[in-house]
Amino acid sequence: MPKVNPRTLSGFMELAPKEQMKLEKMMEILRRSYARYGFTPLDTPVIEAAEVLLAKGGGETEKQIYRFTKGDSDLALRFDLTVPLAKYVAAHYGELAFPFRRYQIGKVYRGERAQRGRFREFYQADIDVIGDGKLDILNEAEIPAIIYSTFTELGLKNFKIRVNNRKLLNGFYAMNGMSEKAGDIMRTVDKLDKIGPQKVKELLIDEVGMFPDKSENVLDFMAIQGDNAYVISRLEDYRGMDPLFDEGLDELITVTRYLSDFGVPEENFAVDLTIARGLDYYTGTVYETEMTKHPEIGSVCSGGRYDNLAGYYTDKALPGVGISIGLTRLFYVLNEQGLLSEELVTAPCDALILPMTDELGPAVAAATALRRAGVRTQLYGEKRKFKAKMAYADKIGVPFAVLIGEDEVREGVLSVKDMRSGEQQKLTPAEAAAFIRAEIEKRDGGAVILD
Repeated sequence: MPKVNPRTLSGFMELAPKEQMKLEKMMEILRRSYARYGFTPLDTPVIEAAEVLLAKGGGETEKQIYRFTKGDSDLALRFDLTVPLAKYVAAHYGELAFPFRRYQIGKVYRGERAQRGRFREFYQADIDVIGDGKLDILNEAEIPAIIYSTFTELGLKNFKIRVNNRKLLNGFYAMNGMSEKAGDIMRTVDKLDKIGPQKVKELLIDEVGMFPDKSENVLDFMAIQGDNAYVISRLEDYRGMDPLFDEGLDELITVTRYLSDFGVPEENFAVDLTIARGLDYYTGTVYETEMTKHPEIGSVCSGGRYDNLAGYYTDKALPGVGISIGLTRLFYVLNEQGLLSEELVTAPCDALILPMTDELGPAVAAATALRRAGVRTQLYGEKRKFKAKMAYADKIGVPFAVLIGEDEVREGVLSVKDMRSGEQQKLTPAEAAAFIRAEIEKRDGGAVILD
């Protein structure tokens, strides 16, 4: 029978066990952090009816979606977690309590060109708050506060959450007679970090069709920079020129004030007028988060306020606000740059039981006792020489090998070997469990990310 070449498709990531454990630990921290703020887990299907995912239709989304037929069904793989959430809330409206707060960590699929750090299958980690009819501005301030808490727990210190408001931008374009082109302008300005002001100006003139003086006005507005108090003071100069601008400015002031109340240091968030978010469904506060020492990575967490997304599925007003972490991309870049801790326990178990006698009963009993005491334990039952058993322990990186020979059986103890230091001691099963648990907690208590 001819052999098939085992290979992974371009744009899809498979990790070695050690790296997979690090990714799992990041997910564990995210789940714990999100749950601390009262978010409930949710898991929507990977495959949906194409008409459901493409309800808002058109644009880059339709070009990138994985779409296929099965019998008479027109199906598609989800390309984000926000649109399925809107569908879920609309479908289960009568069963939910509002505001509905959910988190979801799951894979999404986009048929875009695979490149370094960009994948066709990748994990997103989202939180969203959905209101019934209304949703208080407080939620728009709490979301970045959760970003701060989560990133800090992961080990990141040098990051900045950049905040803006789409109403403020739309109001600015309205007062300059640019309302009809506001969406195109925001999508173009959103590229400022990537291509710079000169290229953006050229696109505004050549592709959006703006007059040169109008494009200058836009870039001058976007160039307002400084600490948050200074930027707000400059924006106050425009107050009274457009009601939507004033509403957006009031919301921006409220969000920045609450952020301080939530305990987010000012060095970790900034009002940034260049942040627009390219997606049309954002209507209020918008966010992007960057690692300040690694700006080449780009935004690692983004999102914002949306009022009409569920309108594709229901007549009910279900406004929401949320953020999404591109977890696979963040993990890939951090791993590539050596910023993931090597101190974490990434072995599949904390203790490996190595029987040294033909009679396996004592080894089985020891494994059972350690597991019942909360120690992740693997029992090695292969009939191999001692050297091969220790080589296996080394290869999986287990912190502790537990040796059980005739002496240990006779004395009712376990020989616990620290694989890192080489030290070995005889302990009762209860003592061994307490010792291993304490050591693992000590070693595994550090941050995942070295910043």
